Amino acid sequence: MNARPAQSPQIYRLRAPNTPTSPKLCRDTIALLLRVSGHPELGATAGLLVSELVTNVSLHTASLAVRLEAVVRHDRVRVSVYDDEPARLPVPPAIPVPPSSRSAPSTHLGCENGRGLLLVEAMAHDWGVGAAHPSDPSGLGGKHVWFELRDRPAACG
Repeated sequence: MNARPAQSPQIYRLRAPNTPTSPKLCRDTIALLLRVSGHPELGATAGLLVSELVTNVSLHTASLAVRLEAVVRHDRVRVSVYDDEPARLPVPPAIPVPPSSRSAPSTHLGCENGRGLLLVEAMAHDWGVGAAHPSDPSGLGGKHVWFELRDRPAACG
């Protein structure tokens, strides 16, 4: 496996209508982006987490649009999902996920809904929520949920 040289971050943005097809569109877009930018091993996880977060926008906001931003670095990717509704910040999971369980999210909640942030907590190296940046080009305000995934270190052989 060839190591990727350090380089400036590459920033990609997508704005989509908040419709039932947006989770799939955003999931497929991030998976393709990671495949062509040299991070194919992160594509499936990033796609799942993006799909969950975009679905949350659809289910829990009146936002007309969803915005996706990916900052791709040589060894990691940071993905943010924005909506236009600033009033309600997402609530982090109430059930802590121990580090030893991070590869297998809890499924004991007994319902189909409500696990999106638990998946993010379990599968991302880091994540958070916050208000949209004041210089956000949409000018709409709102909030974002972000997560970071890192490449696995190359095995020494």
